[in-house]
Amino acid sequence: MIDPRMTKLAEVLINYSTALKSGEKVLIEAIDIPVEMTCELIRVARAAGGDPLVTLKSNRVNRALMLNGSPSQMDLIAQTEALRMTGVAAYIGLRGNPNIAENSDLPDDKHKLYQDTVWKKVHLDIRLPKTRWVVLRWPSPSMAQLANRSTEAFEDFYFDVCTMDYAQMGRAMGPLVKLMKETDQVKLVGPGTDLTFSIKGIGAIPCDGKLNIPDGEVFSAPVRDSVNGTLQYNARTIYQGVVHDNVRLEFRDGKIVDATSSNTDHLNKVLDSDEGARYIGEFALGCNPYVTEPLLDILFDEKIAGSFHFTPGNAYDETDNGNKSTVHWDLVCLQDAAHGGGEIHFDGKLVRKDGLFVPDELQGLNPENLK
Repeated sequence: MIDPRMTKLAEVLINYSTALKSGEKVLIEAIDIPVEMTCELIRVARAAGGDPLVTLKSNRVNRALMLNGSPSQMDLIAQTEALRMTGVAAYIGLRGNPNIAENSDLPDDKHKLYQDTVWKKVHLDIRLPKTRWVVLRWPSPSMAQLANRSTEAFEDFYFDVCTMDYAQMGRAMGPLVKLMKETDQVKLVGPGTDLTFSIKGIGAIPCDGKLNIPDGEVFSAPVRDSVNGTLQYNARTIYQGVVHDNVRLEFRDGKIVDATSSNTDHLNKVLDSDEGARYIGEFALGCNPYVTEPLLDILFDEKIAGSFHFTPGNAYDETDNGNKSTVHWDLVCLQDAAHGGGEIHFDGKLVRKDGLFVPDELQGLNPENLK
């Protein structure tokens, strides 16, 4: 029997997130997830009148391809996957992973080769700007272990988060989007953090289940050269399979001029990937009430209620500040009282304190009003 929670999630992804219409093609890219979920997505897509195309992948196979990859091989993979991506209106990426550190021992040049070819030509150049896309993780014992929960408890948590009322969240985001679009100067303060920058003219985009599942953020980007000060992140993070604690960045006129973490060498290798990697491509406020603690999975962690993320690397087209990079590393800082607190000011006005929105018009985004 199909788990009814799978059916509910498939309906969210097809009918809400990608809003698939009759006659449209959707690419379902399933990486290490149960075949039952892929089959249910196919059924729901056809019920909506869509034409599903499926690609099944494995993280271990992908690692072998990257480890043994040549430029000509990666170009061929990029051309093949790019052709497939150009032929669809929507993309659903379901990404499971029995071992989150699967790529931790790949050489840096192999990571860069993949990023510069397959990731750039398929995802950055086509998927992000030209399809209606949604990406989600799939729960695994590995994720449950990182969250310090039983597999059963983590699965219950996962489906609660992923099938919440995103339409209600979207309505509550409206006033924050309006405020961010009208804001020039932003100030972030907290333990180890004193940072200022401008978001004038950049815009703001609500994320209410249309791009990521789970979802729950409103994002913008700083004016590229406006960032000054220091930022101390307090959520663990993983990039290229390598875990980092206590990432600290110092900015001068937009550029990261000093960077340390529990793995400072790897951190700086990533930031030296290209010129844009030392500038910021995204600033976002998280507000999913069901996500309260870091899970070492960015699709969850960047949505934590009371958090923000400040992202070295590539800017999104919707809030383009001119920064281009193969890197996009969502580093998260929690500002609720349990994690040290903090404040966010827009043009001198206190907007959020200790993780809770202060203005009356933003109260709808506080956790007690979204559950």
